Amino acid sequence: MTRKKLKLLNQSAAALLALSGSTAGIAHAQTSAGAPAANADENVSKVVVTARRREESLQDVPVSVTAFSADQLSKQAVPDVTALALALPNTTLKASRATNSTLTAFIRGVGQADPLAGFEAGVGIYIDDIYLARPQAAVADIYDVERIEVLRGPQGTLYGRNTIGGAVKYVTRKLGPQRDLRVRATVGEYGQKEAVVTASTPLSDSARIGATVARFKRDGFGDNLFTGKGNYDKDVTAARVSAEFTPNQDLFVRFAGDFTQDDSNPKNGHRLIPGRTSGAPILEDVFDTRGNLTKALGHDQEVRAYGGSATIEYRVNNEWSAKSITAARRDKSYAPIDFDALPVVDMEVPALYTNRQFSQELQLTYTGERLQGVAGLYYMDANAFNKFDTILAGAVPTSTFTSGDIDTKAWAAYFDGSYTIVDGLNVSLGGRYTVDKREAEIFRQIFLGLGGTPGMGNPNAILFRTDTDLRGGVLEREDKKFTPRVAVNWKMNDAHNVYASYSEGFKGGGFDPRLNVVGTRIPLSTARAGYAPETIETYELGLKSAFNGGRITTNAAVFYSDYQDVQIPGSVAIDTNGDGRDDSFAGVTTNAGKAEIKGVELEAIANLTSNFMLAGMYSYIDARYKEYIVAGVNVASQRVFQNTPKNSANLRANYDIALPLMGHNGKVSLIGSWSYKGATNQFETRSLLDQESYRIWDASIVWTRADGKVRAGLHGKNLNDVHYKTAGYLFPTLGNEGTLTAFYGNPRQISGTLELRF
Repeated sequence: MTRKKLKLLNQSAAALLALSGSTAGIAHAQTSAGAPAANADENVSKVVVTARRREESLQDVPVSVTAFSADQLSKQAVPDVTALALALPNTTLKASRATNSTLTAFIRGVGQADPLAGFEAGVGIYIDDIYLARPQAAVADIYDVERIEVLRGPQGTLYGRNTIGGAVKYVTRKLGPQRDLRVRATVGEYGQKEAVVTASTPLSDSARIGATVARFKRDGFGDNLFTGKGNYDKDVTAARVSAEFTPNQDLFVRFAGDFTQDDSNPKNGHRLIPGRTSGAPILEDVFDTRGNLTKALGHDQEVRAYGGSATIEYRVNNEWSAKSITAARRDKSYAPIDFDALPVVDMEVPALYTNRQFSQELQLTYTGERLQGVAGLYYMDANAFNKFDTILAGAVPTSTFTSGDIDTKAWAAYFDGSYTIVDGLNVSLGGRYTVDKREAEIFRQIFLGLGGTPGMGNPNAILFRTDTDLRGGVLEREDKKFTPRVAVNWKMNDAHNVYASYSEGFKGGGFDPRLNVVGTRIPLSTARAGYAPETIETYELGLKSAFNGGRITTNAAVFYSDYQDVQIPGSVAIDTNGDGRDDSFAGVTTNAGKAEIKGVELEAIANLTSNFMLAGMYSYIDARYKEYIVAGVNVASQRVFQNTPKNSANLRANYDIALPLMGHNGKVSLIGSWSYKGATNQFETRSLLDQESYRIWDASIVWTRADGKVRAGLHGKNLNDVHYKTAGYLFPTLGNEGTLTAFYGNPRQISGTLELRF
């Protein structure tokens, strides 16, 4: 370890020790989960997580993890996973540009914003330990969950698939021993109508079956002035079924399946510049559009995803248990993307995405008096395929066909164990060996005219030139890496748990599916090599504390990451004929070289009385490129980290008042939330798409019957109606009109919810 890193950790240790003595009377920050304390200290609720593949109190886990309970998600009417980011330190979760259900996720500066085949996520999304290999359909509506856990930092020694930035883990609810029927209905502004029905029943003493059906419907926040349909609307149907068997007390088997269908309208952006040729003005409402592209391959916008899994858990004895997780998933997206958001054909991209994956994981867990740990084997076979036209107006109108077909096979062995040296002092050691093998086929052709290409449904198109033909097994690479993790935690007493850790993360290399060999004169050897793996080394020091019998808890962490060979995908406009005017585009995935990331995270929750809870979060991150080579020149000083606001904060309050209603005892909860996000860059270079800092106010009034069988709420989201950019397209020199379009987060919404349990 360098002197610089040692100095940073020494300074951080001093800061954390100061925090342990100064936050006892202040409600600053902690996990987002938990319930108000009971009247006695010994009854204060504890948050239990499975971040280390075993049930532990969140305050005992030497890992940066935040947990959201099902009860909290219900009371605050959290719609989907992206809404959680407001309460999470150094985390960005949002729908990708021009989509409703493709996820862009960044944690501590590490992530991936490009949803095309070939680019793997930097933040892993897991449903019951099953890794979702692709971001399409990953913006999941929240239903049928027991809790959601978010882990920050490299994850590889505890999870089947390694993720370099962090993990978002959905934990679904196991079926109960009694018949259960739950109904949740929501109505709100913009014609919002939602319903979720969950039912389960025992078939015998050892068998249970259950299902959930959900419907999410909403009109657009704005209008498409060309088609007359809503823009930013929602039309999603989802379902989940499961069957669970317990032949004896040592064996548990679950079969589960899920399905999601998104039939929302195409989501079009807001132009930030007038039409360069037509002079088309900038629309006043940021949610309105004039985009004219409505279909891809003759299909309306559609996303369909489904999957199935089989989980077998067997307890060998009191110390040993084994687990098998087998899963398969598929999804298909028809995506008509109107880049220019105008009624003319200027820059349009009808696209098709298809993904499939199969995974098998075997785990062995040991829980002894002083030693606890998990070891596992993991295999994944996945394919990601996309094809699309880029229809581009100009002096010579063209339609460019691009297809990328990427196969990924991954093998891994991992372990992570914790040993108690003496009471209160534990050392954890883990390691992972990963093999990632990728094969790709990339094909790109330019056709004359604006009618599209044969590959996307126009058989009469006239071929002008083949730019890239890398098919027939010429693109193949295999990346191998061992990544360790070591941690020491010392529970000084029942109130304070301090830990220090070192972990490494790894993401394999690959191939840019937009590769333009002829247009950018890329040597064939360079194209065949692809882009290299990226790696990260993270040092972390944390302190988890509890005061006043657990009524007040604080979590603090500081971290330093050395980020190497950062994978930066993207597209740039290019001039292919030397006339001084951009007339095409090219994929420009590069490995940025070196970056340094350091930050602070504070979370706290204070049960000030049995009825009043105050919680919050503050995070700071300083992410800088140290080496970023372009054409042989280090341009690191001109580059920034995308989707990584320097400062984030959140403050939440919950006050419960006893309030009988219609002859039933119950309580009304007054819930308020204030969130702050600092200035955010959308790409590695600054542009008009960048978002200035903003603040959001949320509030809820919720009545819950004493037996928990009835809950009714009134909820307000983004009450101050802030318009904030979440993504965009930046091609101002292409086409006749130029493209600079932005996408925005949800405006102010008021909704009412009713939950019934029978």
